[in-house]
Amino acid sequence: MDLTVLTEKLRRLVAAHFGTGAALIELAPMEEGHAGLTFGFSVRAANGATTAFVLKLAPVGVRRQGNTDVYRQAPLLQALSAARLPAPRVPLAAADESDLGTPFIVMERLAGRTFIIWEPHASFDLAPHSVAALWTQAAEALARLHAFDWRSALGDWERPRPLTTELAYWAPILAKAPDDHWLREGRALADALAAHIPDAGSIGIIHGDYQPGNLLFDNGRLTGIIDWELAGIGAQALDLGWLAMMADPRCWHAGWQPHVGIGRDALIGTYEEARGARVAAIDWFQALACYRMGAIACLNVRLHRTGRRVDALWDRFAPSIATLFSRGQELVRR
Repeated sequence: MDLTVLTEKLRRLVAAHFGTGAALIELAPMEEGHAGLTFGFSVRAANGATTAFVLKLAPVGVRRQGNTDVYRQAPLLQALSAARLPAPRVPLAAADESDLGTPFIVMERLAGRTFIIWEPHASFDLAPHSVAALWTQAAEALARLHAFDWRSALGDWERPRPLTTELAYWAPILAKAPDDHWLREGRALADALAAHIPDAGSIGIIHGDYQPGNLLFDNGRLTGIIDWELAGIGAQALDLGWLAMMADPRCWHAGWQPHVGIGRDALIGTYEEARGARVAAIDWFQALACYRMGAIACLNVRLHRTGRRVDALWDRFAPSIATLFSRGQELVRR
């Protein structure tokens, strides 16, 4: 996307929406977090007040489905922010291409920065108790998100996805694995998961990639949940299983250990206490998270190594793929 063209289109949109005298300033790509077509900008009102925003664009010329259907996030975020959950407000969004040449959403920019669990920004205090506090807030905020009354606010937004469909979705992604060993181990884990599919449990909003790298913290306080591309309606234990997987050192290669500061079981207990209910079959849901993460990593390693989407992060991540599949098998057996 031509940044000059985008800037001019956005300038016209800002003038039309924010009124006479409003000015666009500082449009630039946002690099942290590998967030795709995401840009930061500010609007200076006629009275001089400046407000920061985030612009997310759908990729041009790509079918609008799943994480490429950027506009589908708009009603979700509007409903969540209206309910005072830590999600960004959406003052502008469009499902067509008339304004910016592709569908988009504009969100308020919340204070803080994400906690990248493997390589946190230098501004974070990495003392174990400080890191544990971040994860504890993450678990508590997830419980609040899961308690949201989606049937009243988003009853027509999306249909719940059954666990059988969720499991099947990842098979063609795993098939892109550039390593035959990864492919065999991943398929073995998928078979084990399919043989023991539990009851879905609580159904509602799921984020889809809920972990500290998609949360904002400002001076140690959680201020926002971002990157909702994979959100949907489904078994909410999917989110908790994903968070547990991220926090579990046994899911990760020795050279790629996350900063956690709290035990995996204690983290799950924090969520359950905040939610006021136990979560059944959490080992299975974490095993599914291991399978999903392994499949995603297989695809991204292939894209990187073939030069189609270069990102050296995935070469460093690669040794954990076998670890994820092995830990998943252990959890299913348990």
